[in-house]
Amino acid sequence: MWLASFRLILTITAHNNWDVEAFDFNSAYLNGELEADEEIYMQEPPGYETGEVGSVKQLLKALYGLKQAGCKWYDVLHTVVTDLGFCVSKVDPGVFTACIQKDILILAVHVDDCTMTSNLPKLIMLYKEKLHAWYALTDLRPVSWLLGIQVTRDCKTQTILLLQEAYIKLIIAHFSLADTKAYSTPMVPSAQYSKSDSLVSATNAARMHKVPYCKAIGSLMYTSVTTHPDITFVVLTLSQFLENPGEAHWEVVKQVFHYLLGTCDVALMYGGEWHDLLGFTNADGASQEHHHAISSHAFIMDGGTVSWSLQKQELVMLSTAEAEYVVAMHTTKEGIWLCHLTGDIFSSKPEPIMLYCDN
Repeated sequence: MWLASFRLILTITAHNNWDVEAFDFNSAYLNGELEADEEIYMQEPPGYETGEVGSVKQLLKALYGLKQAGCKWYDVLHTVVTDLGFCVSKVDPGVFTACIQKDILILAVHVDDCTMTSNLPKLIMLYKEKLHAWYALTDLRPVSWLLGIQVTRDCKTQTILLLQEAYIKLIIAHFSLADTKAYSTPMVPSAQYSKSDSLVSATNAARMHKVPYCKAIGSLMYTSVTTHPDITFVVLTLSQFLENPGEAHWEVVKQVFHYLLGTCDVALMYGGEWHDLLGFTNADGASQEHHHAISSHAFIMDGGTVSWSLQKQELVMLSTAEAEYVVAMHTTKEGIWLCHLTGDIFSSKPEPIMLYCDN
């Protein structure tokens, strides 16, 4: 959920023309401390042997690679920010807010990458210094990059752009498709793909075994959930054949890369319009081979999409009306979550959202 929270907070900053800055903690996981009843031992690393050969040492702090390292780091961070006067959001534990007199301060955290915004720029600097006094951090000043997402801001027009041009060009080059031409669509309209398109011979099996199908789908999936909702449907369709992809499926994967090659500089823009959250839902009926309807929804605020989803419904519905009710129900849950997140940020009661259903 952190991506939706991140986009929603950026939309709020663009709407109010607030400053937003980024920083990250140095070696965050090493700040977590293990409890007395957590007995974890490790072999002495090369060059630091102090005992007999084969001896082990008990860990007192969390290390990268430990299953509980992320949890321990969050416990430490939660303690620090609450001591500084922040309140954790009830719907997103990675969002913290603080009200200092009439001013508001918002902190969004993803592991060790943090963004902070406020209506008073001095508060941002003050609380970054307070956090640095607890744990060393690297101040990245006005946010420009976050986890491969380029953030471009125009204070005059009160807009924020999110794009992944560098990341998309990197994965396209990784799969040796940089010199190909761009396509206008990510897949052939109304095309149907099924398990019958999968492998049928030993020769095809040997050839497809060398194709990085799963790796390509993983790369596309991160793009689809971050800045490119336009490829979400085709990525969902192709993900159904991860265990046994065929040549037809691989050709579609390459077409998606061709499409991204021509749209890698297209960004999500927040601030082009001025309106509260609007929700939209739709279901495609039972057009797929599995006969499950595909649910989709999107929430738009100030001209940009802050949250979207597309997934296969769990049950086979008997009518399109039932399928629409199901997608409306799941969309309503997402809308309630966004309402409560906005309410936590502004310490106010959640406001109703207009939901548009296609039926």
